[in-house]
Amino acid sequence: MNADTITAAAATAIALGSLWVSYTQTRSTRLHNRQSVRPLLVMRRVRGWEERKVGLQVTNAGLGPAVVTRTTVRLDGQDIGHWNRPVQHRVKDPLPVRPMSYSLRPGDVVLAGQSVYLLHIDEEFDGTVHGDFWELITRRLEIEIRYESLYGGENFRVRLPAW
Repeated sequence: MNADTITAAAATAIALGSLWVSYTQTRSTRLHNRQSVRPLLVMRRVRGWEERKVGLQVTNAGLGPAVVTRTTVRLDGQDIGHWNRPVQHRVKDPLPVRPMSYSLRPGDVVLAGQSVYLLHIDEEFDGTVHGDFWELITRRLEIEIRYESLYGGENFRVRLPAW
């Protein structure tokens, strides 16, 4: 083995090591970039004293926008469709006090830090007046929202089951 062969082998080993370091660094950077815009939707029932609202609230507590890909609604254990106007009317029309509603369709975006109420009443909670509505959102209604970041393909989900 002569000096040229040893030099060539060493250069090849260094090049392969450099390629490996570059690959792992690129992969780590991509993962970091995805995590830096990861949305995190949180759904909760609100019986607020601060805002004087009663309802179902969705908040994006993540760092990036959440792109809605699908919604599923179950009422009394039966799948009734997606969270759109016809389903909203089916859910809220029988109630004595009709709540306001907000649609979430595929392609809709919930911005980082944004909160929306899927169903709500703009009044201070009164059990005798709003009891049917509270029963609906705590015991009868289940909503699941599937979403992803701007990168796409993650299939995140948030679900509000009946208690």
